[in-house]
Amino acid sequence: MDESIDGKENTVSGVKEGAVRTVRIYLRGKNRESHCHAGEHSLKPGDQVVVETDQGKALGVVTSSPVEFACRGCERSHVLRKATPDEIQRDDENRSLEERAFVSCRRIIDEWELPMRLIKVEYLFDRSKAIFYFTAEKRVDFRELVRTLAKDLQLRIEMRQIGIRDEAKLTGGIGPCGMPFCCCTFLKDFAPISVKMAKEQNVILNPNKISGGCGRLLCCLSYEYDQYREMIQGLPKVGKKVNLPEGSGKIRAIDFFARTITIDLSEGESVVIGLDEFREKVK
Repeated sequence: MDESIDGKENTVSGVKEGAVRTVRIYLRGKNRESHCHAGEHSLKPGDQVVVETDQGKALGVVTSSPVEFACRGCERSHVLRKATPDEIQRDDENRSLEERAFVSCRRIIDEWELPMRLIKVEYLFDRSKAIFYFTAEKRVDFRELVRTLAKDLQLRIEMRQIGIRDEAKLTGGIGPCGMPFCCCTFLKDFAPISVKMAKEQNVILNPNKISGGCGRLLCCLSYEYDQYREMIQGLPKVGKKVNLPEGSGKIRAIDFFARTITIDLSEGESVVIGLDEFREKVK
């Protein structure tokens, strides 16, 4: 087992049931971070490591010290070893090969006037295959393009059509919150998002406020949606009339964070009541 800098060995003793020793790693060439199973490797931020992923081996950079917590999906990616100088050099060469392949493919697309837009080229770590990601409004017959690229690059070619949300995941960016896109960090799968989610969370329905860099509804609208639905269960909607011991009135606003509800009474006064107290009064 590897030893840490101070000579103490890292062990997984005392791990809580269901917890996994994980480490956050920036996967070079994939423009995203991923939580990976750290095993018993001694790792620190800045270490370059070889990781086993769904698509095979990849080289990444450790961005945080290992921690123990229940990680969903970490078993799909795990650290194999620290990268050797030769492996780091090979991965650097892959980045150069990706740039050349991108330029070559885009030139052919323009010359043949193919109805597609190339987004990214990714070489597998062992160079057994190159994946060309593209967007298109309709299905594209790219068989001749694949044959031409395979002949020019002398390796197996895979063309993969993606959607606009996957494009954002590949290219990366900063969200309206000021943080990197969730899909480039921890988000593994895209959940269905609807305007209803924004409405039930009292989010202002301004397209610029509820849309991400991809132009689609923010993924984070789904993160606390179940908690909001549970909180408003049994509560009337804003604008509805209610009868209270203090008098009848209309609901003006519901503050989920303060857990209060504001009601405008018919007499012109307003009252602010806790959600639990309100439920008791309208029984």
